[in-house]
Amino acid sequence: MALTFMVPGLDEATSEKAIGILQSRLSQEQETALVLKHVHWNLTGPNFIAVHEMIDPQVDVVLAQADETAERIATLGGSPDGRADAITRVRTWSKFLLEGRAGTEEYLKALDAYYSEFIKADRTAIAELDELDVISSNIVQDHVQELEKFQWFMRSHLV
Repeated sequence: MALTFMVPGLDEATSEKAIGILQSRLSQEQETALVLKHVHWNLTGPNFIAVHEMIDPQVDVVLAQADETAERIATLGGSPDGRADAITRVRTWSKFLLEGRAGTEEYLKALDAYYSEFIKADRTAIAELDELDVISSNIVQDHVQELEKFQWFMRSHLV
């Protein structure tokens, strides 16, 4: 990929590696917003309204994270890919498989597992970005803090 410009203090190879890591995070952030809306629309049963209303603010959080990640890619001179096929092209994480109408507990358990994988991937990205670009690493660290908080909310419903 040809970078449009360089951030002072980073060389092209380092920037390209950071952009690749960030593109993966961007794609999972975008997918997560879609997964959350799917859950929001399809969950049923006890605690429906509490969980239904808990999910929408998290959609906003992960969309804001995606925006921040995309803007960091652009800042590094790359071109963020926000198209739907980018999600499937760069996916290294498991698909969210729960379909259709299901109970709140079933959906929260599936989301908990999805978030565990998401957070683990973000933590791996942090470790890799620490060696490449501490600014990008700090962005992902902030994202993990929000993801972990929401996972705590979900787990609290399951206790």
